[in-house]
Amino acid sequence: MSLLLVFKLLLALSAAAIALYLLTPRRYESGESVANSYDEWTEDGILEFYWGEHIHLGHYGSPPRKTDFLKAKSNFVHEMARWGGIDQLPQGTTLLDVGCGIGGSSRILAKDYGFAVTGVTISPNQVKRATELTPPGVDATFQVDDALALSFPDASFDIVWSVEAGPHMPDKAQFARELLRVLKPGGILVVADWNQRDDRRKPLNIWEKPVMKQLLDQWSHPAFSSIEGFSELLAATGLTEGAVETADWSKETLPSWIDSIWQGIVRPKGLIKFGVSGFIKSLREVPTLLLMRLAFGAGLCRFGMFRARRAPGIAASTQQMAEVVRH
Repeated sequence: MSLLLVFKLLLALSAAAIALYLLTPRRYESGESVANSYDEWTEDGILEFYWGEHIHLGHYGSPPRKTDFLKAKSNFVHEMARWGGIDQLPQGTTLLDVGCGIGGSSRILAKDYGFAVTGVTISPNQVKRATELTPPGVDATFQVDDALALSFPDASFDIVWSVEAGPHMPDKAQFARELLRVLKPGGILVVADWNQRDDRRKPLNIWEKPVMKQLLDQWSHPAFSSIEGFSELLAATGLTEGAVETADWSKETLPSWIDSIWQGIVRPKGLIKFGVSGFIKSLREVPTLLLMRLAFGAGLCRFGMFRARRAPGIAASTQQMAEVVRH
């Protein structure tokens, strides 16, 4: 096959991928649309092939340094555990992983820290795959659940952990309430999320609005909260002891976006494994990944970290928390 023919073929495939990107957005419609998107990504195996067990960004150090893509993802879990202050807690500590994906973080937390982990996701296919990937003896179990209406009783877990689940939540206040409701008094909440700049202080400008719209439409996100906004929602529940602590890990995670694209180049076996249709599916994600890199690099988006401790002696029923928020 001549180089010209290869070039024409790649051009045609790229055009098909761009058309797919523009003509078939994955707009948020309901929790079902989120579940369907993750079911599809899990079933075809493409995301797992390139991203491994962790469907979240990596931590590249502070300042960032060259790190293997998959290693950076496992590094993220350990850095988050240290930042959250849970790395010294005893074995058997109960932890709820909200938005667990295919269980990469849950398995590390169970194996390396000895926690008794329950992972929840809205995607049945993710639960199935997470269970398949978890070896016997690892104390991590998985189930389908809705993060806006968790099936667990009040005060069920010592730790509540969540990574990059918030953008899929249409009701951020309810998400905050549920995370804290199932946390035991004195327990620790640690959350990592994609956030946008606080537009109450600096409204989105003429180029930022269409970029943000694409970031919402392509990956089934109803809205991004700001770091300031979500920390206020956590505090407004009345269930936190002291201030909600936050941090911005945008710089530490920023290399992940280009590394994600680079995987398609350095791992050509994916083309053989998934064929032309898989190549087009992979290529359709490139514009979103580039827009994410642009948004996080320019400060339109920020990688927010949240840490809070559940206050002792405060009832956590949904009705009581709703009264707190209203008043």
